[in-house]
Amino acid sequence: MKVLGTIWRVIVGIKDVMVLLLLSLFFVALSAGLSSGKAARVPDGGALVIRLDGALVDQSGETSPFDAASGNVAAEVQVRDLVRAIDAAAADARIKALVLDLDGFMGAGQANIETVVAALERFRKSGKPVHSWATAYTDDSWLLAAASTRIWSNPLGGVVLAGPGGSNLYFARALEKLNVDVNVFRVGTYKSFVEPYTRASASPEAKAADQALVNSLWQSWLAEARRLRPKADVPAYIAQLPQRLGRFGGDGARAAQDAGLVDELGSRDAFDAAMIKLVGEADLEDWGHYNGIALDDYLGAIAGQDKGSGDAVGVVYVTGNIVDGESPRGTAGSATIRAALEEALENEDIKALVVRVDSGGGSVTASEEIRAALLAAKADGLPVVASFGPVAASGGYWVGTAADEIYAQPSTITGSIGVFAILPSFPRALNEIGINADGVKTTPYSGEPDVVAGLSPEVKQVLQMGVEDIYRRFLGVVSTARKLPVAEVDRIAQGRVWAGTEAQKLKLVDKFGTLDAAVKAAAAKAGLKGEPRVIDIEKPVPEWVKALQSFDRAETGEQARDPWARMMQASRLRLAMAVADLGHMASGRSATMQATCVECATAGSPRLAAGQKAEHWLLRLIGVQG
Repeated sequence: MKVLGTIWRVIVGIKDVMVLLLLSLFFVALSAGLSSGKAARVPDGGALVIRLDGALVDQSGETSPFDAASGNVAAEVQVRDLVRAIDAAAADARIKALVLDLDGFMGAGQANIETVVAALERFRKSGKPVHSWATAYTDDSWLLAAASTRIWSNPLGGVVLAGPGGSNLYFARALEKLNVDVNVFRVGTYKSFVEPYTRASASPEAKAADQALVNSLWQSWLAEARRLRPKADVPAYIAQLPQRLGRFGGDGARAAQDAGLVDELGSRDAFDAAMIKLVGEADLEDWGHYNGIALDDYLGAIAGQDKGSGDAVGVVYVTGNIVDGESPRGTAGSATIRAALEEALENEDIKALVVRVDSGGGSVTASEEIRAALLAAKADGLPVVASFGPVAASGGYWVGTAADEIYAQPSTITGSIGVFAILPSFPRALNEIGINADGVKTTPYSGEPDVVAGLSPEVKQVLQMGVEDIYRRFLGVVSTARKLPVAEVDRIAQGRVWAGTEAQKLKLVDKFGTLDAAVKAAAAKAGLKGEPRVIDIEKPVPEWVKALQSFDRAETGEQARDPWARMMQASRLRLAMAVADLGHMASGRSATMQATCVECATAGSPRLAAGQKAEHWLLRLIGVQG
């Protein structure tokens, strides 16, 4: 039997190698075929059709061949690609209009939505219209559509606006019933990442801070909505939604139109017919119904326009969870980013750097490694400007302190200057089933941290002192960078999260502005003249991944269209992320010093791609079906 088992393992190993080889050959062939294809033709008098299926992100994630084979490909659109296409189309005489298809849009951070809104407004200033269509709209999709000339909705759809916020899971009672000991080491009154494992509900301090954060974000959202659609009274619409629906017999689309949130009601066929009147009928070989070109095709057609030579500003992306070592795109690996910065220093064209941060933090050591690499670039004479996206908190803020100047947006979630470590141990749970731990030691630290027998008092003391030391270092880093007394930094720190509007008042950021504003500021510091050239310093997306992402965006049949179903997806995502955090804690990885912002997800600005992947397998695990 032992021989048969060995033979079977060899056969399975050969099978796995063959599958990997075939997948590799397939994707190499696919990439070669795509790269040899001819560029798409931009139709005269047509529309740029932006079909936003999936999430809007700073940096798209990376897909492995096995993920691709299993269909687990995250649908993502990069903000910079979208803005580049919109700005190019505004000046392109061949483009007559822009169509924004939001039926499969999964959301984005509010700061990124505002960046795209600004690009849409520039497009409209060129005299060209923008038309948006979706079956139904929620917060993110409606704010994006609000910059349109006309907003269309399916007669069976409508608009449901909820505002930021939501519930989190608290596991303390369940862990107590399971006799699991949660060892927590933290500094910061508001560092609430540990509370789901130590409490049955949020502490009054954490809840007050979180409420202040979402209130500030909501006021920023409402201000943008009023600016874009002054005739739409959003607060009144939300307050009177049952009455407004009752007036139209429950018809959400007509209620939204009556409130000025939607301009036109029509099916997709009716919308297509209106677009045919606007831009003409399509050549069916190139497009579906009306004369237009898709976003990916247009980006390919204009790819050579923004390439050049000479002085440039390099943009390094710190997105997603900050981790030690190497990492794929969409995650901020310290070694990966350090290598990217070293590459920038070797490029003589790069005269300044912008570090674009969209991260709620992670490993303290990784955050410090990235900060040190930025300081090394400054020591070599490169000005460094930080651009904060939707989230730049905890470790993300730590990284940003290396910059000469910090740009954020009013809706940026930042701060969360606090540190923690958390480690479960299981002596009571094992004792309950008759398992005891025993052994020998040469010092109080032999075999520690011991999750079986429990942590020794000496180890607990050392870990707490380590957390306090890192917190003091964090305060010192911020104090030096922001030119604030340590006592003042401590007062506004304590793990508390701030919206950009408050963060600027507290001198945690310098100015408001998008990534483009930060690039211009970096160019000015380097003495560059004219419109600065930009070099993105990152690992490129393979062509076969782009193809799979485009295929994934094309298959929108399973996306939730009804507004309440869309909101249910967001609730499911929060649940999945909470369970993922529990798994992270149970794995022991959170025993390392962490500067992470859990409140950022509650405020509605998680990295959506990571959340979607968590939802993909966690919802299967816990049996939640859509």
